[in-house]
Amino acid sequence: MTAEAKSALSYCTDLFAYQRRSSREVIVGNVGIGGNNPIRIQSMITSDTRDTDACVAEILQLAKAGCEIIRVTAQTKKYAENLENIREGIRNAGCEVPLVADIHFKPDAALEAAKWVEKIRVNPGNYADKKKFETREYTDQQYKEELQRINEKFTPLVKLCKQLGRAMRIGTNHGSLSDRIMNRFGDTPRGMVESALEFAHIARENNYHNFLFSMKASNPKVMIEAYRLLVARLIELGEDWNYPIHLGVTEAGDGEDGRIKSAIGIGSLLSDGIGDTIRVSLTEDAIHEIPVAKAIVNNLETSNCTNQTWNKNTLQRGTLSYNPFSYNRRKSQPIEINNHKLGGANTVRVFTSQEKWNALAHKINKLGDFKPEIISETSGLTEINPLDQEAINKINAIHTPTLVTIPDHTPMAVIHAYRLLANKLDAHHPILLKDTFTPSTSTQNNFLETLITAARNIGTLLCDGIGDAILIQGEQAPGQSLRLAYNILQSAGTRIFKTDYVACPSCGRTLFNLQETTQKIRAATGHLKGVRIAIMGCIVNGPGEMADADFGYVGGAPNKINLYINKTPVKFNIPETEAVEQLIQLIKENDKWIDPPKELTEV
Repeated sequence: MTAEAKSALSYCTDLFAYQRRSSREVIVGNVGIGGNNPIRIQSMITSDTRDTDACVAEILQLAKAGCEIIRVTAQTKKYAENLENIREGIRNAGCEVPLVADIHFKPDAALEAAKWVEKIRVNPGNYADKKKFETREYTDQQYKEELQRINEKFTPLVKLCKQLGRAMRIGTNHGSLSDRIMNRFGDTPRGMVESALEFAHIARENNYHNFLFSMKASNPKVMIEAYRLLVARLIELGEDWNYPIHLGVTEAGDGEDGRIKSAIGIGSLLSDGIGDTIRVSLTEDAIHEIPVAKAIVNNLETSNCTNQTWNKNTLQRGTLSYNPFSYNRRKSQPIEINNHKLGGANTVRVFTSQEKWNALAHKINKLGDFKPEIISETSGLTEINPLDQEAINKINAIHTPTLVTIPDHTPMAVIHAYRLLANKLDAHHPILLKDTFTPSTSTQNNFLETLITAARNIGTLLCDGIGDAILIQGEQAPGQSLRLAYNILQSAGTRIFKTDYVACPSCGRTLFNLQETTQKIRAATGHLKGVRIAIMGCIVNGPGEMADADFGYVGGAPNKINLYINKTPVKFNIPETEAVEQLIQLIKENDKWIDPPKELTEV
């Protein structure tokens, strides 16, 4: 798709003010998704699907925590058969939470699961295809024959779901596109969208409409672009293509990084009114996903996104200054402040306040990668309200690049305010992003809420290509605010300063203890600046999601690990007890290893 074609698309009613996308309602058991329903919270259990008691206990725990829809993996027909017992167990306990069967590779498992659960999740990339990473050209006739083969495989499930009143999620994963899609569209957001639409057309041909879409990726930029492109394509196809959307960043990882990456991807789309149900995928016990998902949804309601107080008719927007379907950094001109270059092609800089700088001054040389770089009060910043057209005209008349930001207490949502500023400001002026226009004066703030606000606001804008420097104001603790700033830059793919991990959440398919293994790998490799390591519990999304990774650690069989370079397997069936050492050796063999420093100082 050409840049011109992309720029002609529209995915959002208003990029400068919140309005939730209108969608039809899809019914999953006793829960409605889309329409006038609230944004629903989902998760997935990690227990073995054959272990009825463990599955029932985990589902009841998630439901009690506020999870509204719960997914269970069904690797084979035999696994799917036990969904009957799991369903019976939770219903006998008085729990009516809808169940979803997660299907990869096995149509017969989907047909069995549909008898017992309220919703089926299918992955178009592997429902009727086995990924071989083959490179071949498809003629139009061959492509048509492939689509007919898919139709024959998928139609029985569509008809059964229609007959039984089941819902369906057509869930594309960036890591598991079919060879057919890969060779025609590439490993791209457009390929993800076209893969899902192939299956949606089959559903509609059978007059089945109780389905929704998802476009998951571990890279927030890819995920955001894919969802935007999906919605734009649905708008193009017509008003009756208004199916609900499920949001998630797959393989987000654990800890602070996993929460930041999820807040960037999910929060960005929710801020644009896209999303009817979400799942936060953490490499932690599933119960820890629920408060994070709730906080992301609640954050939207308290962010001024849904209650703008200004007259939208006075915006004088003109042509949008960036392409929302293809990442390109805004073309500002470079300047130098306090011996740090920013703007242009320079790295995005981290600002702090004079007060925080003073608190850290005695140990700045020991802060390693979390150093503050520029003090905002002495930086020569120019503050402009993007609604003040006279001030905009004055700064645009200045040909020397000037660092610009938005004043505190501006009554606009942060994302929309900076988009508007970038749209009106001449491109040669660099922009400083703030996480909030209300600086914190309390040490008692909820850090999860602070993290989500900062990640959603700054991360969204960085993924739009806007921003040459950032300033965290919502967290008062100096060291913690700096760590948050740098981790947002890392998760947005803007400034890589430490090892980057792609780690999937555990589920019933996982072939080793993901949480323990992830921590072991972090402990051994966390000092490798700029190296990206993927840790995958099974093969479902492994090779594809590892396309951007330098190395991959993947469960190949029980207690056996396969190691990858990018998406190519190079070592097989390594005993789990030896696999971390073998991974380190592989990194050394590829000249990416450095010995860890003797002392690592944390902020």
